[in-house]
Amino acid sequence: MNAIDKVRNLIGLLWREVLTFGTVGGMGWIIDNGIYALLWHGPMSSSTVKARVVSTVVATLFAWFANRYWTFRHRRTEHVWREFLMFLLMNALGLAIVLACQVVSRYVLGFTSFTADFIAGGVVGLVLATIFRFLTYRFFVFNEELGGPAPLAAAPDAFAVSAELLDVEPAR
Repeated sequence: MNAIDKVRNLIGLLWREVLTFGTVGGMGWIIDNGIYALLWHGPMSSSTVKARVVSTVVATLFAWFANRYWTFRHRRTEHVWREFLMFLLMNALGLAIVLACQVVSRYVLGFTSFTADFIAGGVVGLVLATIFRFLTYRFFVFNEELGGPAPLAAAPDAFAVSAELLDVEPAR
């Protein structure tokens, strides 16, 4: 396998991981907000903070399973509890990024409207936290194959998966 093929395979693998990671994130967002809405309008209407905690915990558990068994299935380790604890830590740091963006917007820049909070935390913070989470999941949480030849060996399937998701013919 020459250098160009290795680069193509690595790009294909990363493309598949980004697509599945984004899909998992979108589904997690729907799960989180869907459960929150159900609880807010139902049994936890008097305690919306608790409803958010419950919905976030369920969405986080979903995201861990989906990332472990789908997005990074070729990178997971035998140390399930270590992965899970690192996943929780990286999620907490991702939340800190979101909150930091909102705090800077509100308390440093003086933007206090709902729209400003939403853009700072829910858009800018979410984008930065998502990039952070993808990189840390890949390199610190689901990292069993780092440094070895296995990620490149798994890459040809990435072309087929990416092409299938995009409904195009894979280039070889």
